Amino acid sequence: MADFIKPSRTLASLAGRAIADFSMIRDGDRVLLGLSGGKDSLSLLQILHYLQQRAPVKFELAAMTVDPMAGDFDPSTMIPYLQSLGVEYHYVRKPILEMAKQHMGRKSYCSFCSRLKRGFMYQTAREHGFNVIALAQHLDDLAESFLMSAFHGGRLQTMKAHYINDDGDLRIIRPLVYVRERQTRDFAAHNRLPVIADSCPACFSMPTQRQHMKTILAAEEAQNKLLFRSLLSTLRPLMSAGLPDARAGQKAV
Repeated sequence: MADFIKPSRTLASLAGRAIADFSMIRDGDRVLLGLSGGKDSLSLLQILHYLQQRAPVKFELAAMTVDPMAGDFDPSTMIPYLQSLGVEYHYVRKPILEMAKQHMGRKSYCSFCSRLKRGFMYQTAREHGFNVIALAQHLDDLAESFLMSAFHGGRLQTMKAHYINDDGDLRIIRPLVYVRERQTRDFAAHNRLPVIADSCPACFSMPTQRQHMKTILAAEEAQNKLLFRSLLSTLRPLMSAGLPDARAGQKAV
């Protein structure tokens, strides 16, 4: 059986602080991690396992991958990898790209794909008794979403750190909200995590709004090294939206 990799003190500390600040994990929780095979979700897998062994709260951890059956993107290598780690794993294949082509009139499928994947995760969580879904978006993702919402949606919002889904039976958490993308990239590269290249043709056939926001933020950070510290202060109230309900707990099911 393969060994888990100890995350750096900084990564573990940032994730642990976010989990504590936003009351993400409680005694007895059964956590299902969304595992795409990218650097962020693979890093979060290692972090959550590390915290599982050392945190005062006791929780279960499993992972799930939704294979969208798109182009050359093949996350099936996650199956033997999770087996080698001894982690309960759920692997679901769905023709999401074809479904998008049939039901959408737009060229970009990313939002549609994301919604469908989330729906399949909710379904799997309910079928197998998980009450928490962990997602691997980091601070860079939140900053990009904030700019996209302000520039194109006319609203001030970003991804929430911890909230309850609309049906009230699942909590969704993002333990990496204090972590920078470069930290997960460096951790994955240094430890040779089996990162799967994201080669979905729908996502890479044209520049995306998110990539444009990433470019804007990189240019600004080159001039202002404290940019993301300031952004975190700005985003914190938006990240906390829905937190009182999440802290109060899920509805009885």
